[in-house]
Amino acid sequence: MEKICTRLYDAPCGRLLLGSTGDSLCLCRWLSELHPGRVDGRLARLLGAEFCDGATAVTDEAARQLDAYFLGRLTAFSVGLVFAGTSFQQRVWRQLLAVPYGQTVSYAALARLMGSPQSVRAVAGANGANAMSVFVPCHRVVGADGSLTGYAGGLEAKRYLLLLERGVAARGF
Repeated sequence: MEKICTRLYDAPCGRLLLGSTGDSLCLCRWLSELHPGRVDGRLARLLGAEFCDGATAVTDEAARQLDAYFLGRLTAFSVGLVFAGTSFQQRVWRQLLAVPYGQTVSYAALARLMGSPQSVRAVAGANGANAMSVFVPCHRVVGADGSLTGYAGGLEAKRYLLLLERGVAARGF
């Protein structure tokens, strides 16, 4: 059976759990997630893997890249990613990777970019199922009016990330 090896990462706006399988990152989730166990269970099932504690070269590199990101020195991640989800979810996550650093997009605009304007709710659902917060920038998705919408790490973490990417000193953490 495959292994998903995990380690904790302390971000300025919350704690993250990083996980890798093989030579790729498969998990970067907030410890304070809204639906505990949902992401981990899906990953274990779809990857045919079990979780184990312990850093790997992949999770250590992901942590180094997160350090640089939170210092404002990195705008694009280069760690390898593996997606565990439906083909539609994977399409959404790949489209999220194309949302530029420091910019936002609405769920409707994301659906249009995917060539599927009628699938706004499905896009929102896939966005919420993202197992790689920050690396797959679901925090860049906002409401049609530009308002902050739900985020697995909480709205304060989402606000922090958006301000960080806009070069604004994020305070309050």
